Amino acid sequence: MSQKMTFNVNGHRHTILIDDPDMPLLYALRDDLGLDNPRFGCGLGQCGACTVHIDGVPTRSCSLPVSAVGKGRITTLHGLGDRKKPHPLQTAWIEEQVNQCGYCINGWLMEGAALLARNPKPTEEEARAAFGDLICRCGTHNAAVRAVLRASKQA
Repeated sequence: MSQKMTFNVNGHRHTILIDDPDMPLLYALRDDLGLDNPRFGCGLGQCGACTVHIDGVPTRSCSLPVSAVGKGRITTLHGLGDRKKPHPLQTAWIEEQVNQCGYCINGWLMEGAALLARNPKPTEEEARAAFGDLICRCGTHNAAVRAVLRASKQA
């Protein structure tokens, strides 16, 4: 039996029908709300491509049941900033030319933005630690760290 579930995503309320309360949040965001970020990576919460913020905390949406969100405020990559007013990290990301394939960018930007929210002036070591459990096959780790440090100077 389907049940209604209401979310706050990127500052907007959305109501969807769910058949399974254990369905991953990622599926609701992509399939029901049509968001193209976060992305499905490993499906085990290990790579980070599916990262969203729930009340400001980076969370792997592929392994979080939709029923566990409750009244939490969800922020996706789209909620960080847009073309008219990008998040400082999004600007720094472009300036540092971090992306190669870009598939994992969602997790890296969401983890980096959460770090900057907690600590506006992180050290290189703190940036590396924040990215410690993310996977990027292109090897853009050093450029991502430089982008965080650049964004910390712009804030």
